[in-house]
Amino acid sequence: MNYRKIANLLSWVLHPFLQPIYLMAVLLTMTTFAHYTTGMKFYLMWVVVLYAVVIPLLALGVLHSLGRISDFRVDDRRERILPLLIGAVCYVLCAVTFAKIPSAIFLRKFMVAAACCELMCLVVSLRWKISLHLTGMGALVALLVVMNIVGVGNMLIPLMVTILCAGALASARLYLGCHNGAQVLAGFCGGFAVALLAVLFL
Repeated sequence: MNYRKIANLLSWVLHPFLQPIYLMAVLLTMTTFAHYTTGMKFYLMWVVVLYAVVIPLLALGVLHSLGRISDFRVDDRRERILPLLIGAVCYVLCAVTFAKIPSAIFLRKFMVAAACCELMCLVVSLRWKISLHLTGMGALVALLVVMNIVGVGNMLIPLMVTILCAGALASARLYLGCHNGAQVLAGFCGGFAVALLAVLFL
């Protein structure tokens, strides 16, 4: 088996850009948000795709064309500052959009948590490299734990799947040599702690 190809596939399938989309898919099908109309679900998903994927990707393209980043993987921690700042702003704008829907307050909290995780990674990246992939997975695990506790849906299976995916992704990032053990662990624990605190207190 070509383990490098598998590791690369995991890195792309579980990319931080895609993680919010997976979470929204779970929320809109397996929780109380499943009662939204099809039109509302489409609108919410489009908002997340726009702010979590489309705008950040366009921003990376502009930064690359200006020579501010060397490639779209942004492996150099010093090149991560602007992309992370843009990502944080995008999540804040997404949260503001969700705030216009009174029943979507939980979704707004999730976007605020994502923005806080981006800012945490930005601050850390000033001095040290942290795993953005595992930060996102840690945040997802924290959010699913909260949903299980507050009872918005039975998130036990998605939580188990997410934990397994986090372990597989951590192994993939280590195998590819993108991070060391400390960077992977710091990413997961940091994402978990920041997302948990943001949802509970913001």
